[in-house]
Amino acid sequence: MNLRNPQKLGRPKNPEKRQAILQAAAELFPAKGFSGVSMMEIAEKANVSKLTLYSHFVDKEDLYTQSVIDCCEQQLPASSFKPAPGLDLEQALRAIGNGFLDLIMDEKALTLHRMIIQQSGADGDHAGLFFNAGPARMLSEMRSFLEQASRSGALAIAEPRLAAEHFFCLLKGLVYMRVMMGLCPPPEKAERETHVKEVVSLFLRAYRPQTS
Repeated sequence: MNLRNPQKLGRPKNPEKRQAILQAAAELFPAKGFSGVSMMEIAEKANVSKLTLYSHFVDKEDLYTQSVIDCCEQQLPASSFKPAPGLDLEQALRAIGNGFLDLIMDEKALTLHRMIIQQSGADGDHAGLFFNAGPARMLSEMRSFLEQASRSGALAIAEPRLAAEHFFCLLKGLVYMRVMMGLCPPPEKAERETHVKEVVSLFLRAYRPQTS
């Protein structure tokens, strides 16, 4: 039997077991890095069989990618970039900003990022997996959000991709580098929210349509 072909297994997938696998992966990958974790170890930690694990994920690369996506979705779901009707632009940007800082300042995310940087020279392929599943995916969502805001006339942005990068870089600031280097703990939620408010105000001043 080919364990890596979930189409041949013929069993309905259990979402609770899938989430248990993702949770195990979210704990093991940051602690040991991609190469330091085996699929069997993840299956054992999730208390599932290897057969069950491969019924949900094609291989370790697939599981790693999906675990990064799941981590992002918990703090900053894709729905954040599609604000509910009636939510004004400033509120929507603040919600995105707060979710983003909650995500990058989470201890597991910090540990994983440190691990990736440490191993990137010898393991560039898996650093690429992380970037595509996390930052690149988020930038794409933000670009779409800003394109829609520009089409509606709420913003005037010539290059939404660059504006998306500017927004997230402003949010990270130098404090993220300090936290990554262990020079200070992650800022408290109230401090993060104040920072987000300031960034959003600056961003809107830069990209609001000019009035004559």
